Amino acid sequence: MGSKYTKRYSDEYKRDAIELVRSSGRTVTDVARELGISSESLRGWVKKAKAAEAGADSAPAGGSPDERDEELKRLRKLTVEQAKTIEILKKATAFFVKETDR
Repeated sequence: MGSKYTKRYSDEYKRDAIELVRSSGRTVTDVARELGISSESLRGWVKKAKAAEAGADSAPAGGSPDERDEELKRLRKLTVEQAKTIEILKKATAFFVKETDR
């Protein structure tokens, strides 16, 4: 539960406060002071809003578990292929070094 001193703000109020920070060009502290709320609360709301927007932009990170499993499988396969390529290149480099020493 929350402290008896914790204020609860509606989602609409939070959205309006976040928009005020973004559109006014003022600091979070200035806007919080004007609204009479804690600057740390407002800073947290802005941070959560940015994270939510970033999450909406990147589908694989916020995808379903099946999509993430497929992505993980694809990346593991790619890692194995790249490791094989690196080994071949190391052997080729060693071969050409020996050939140039002759």
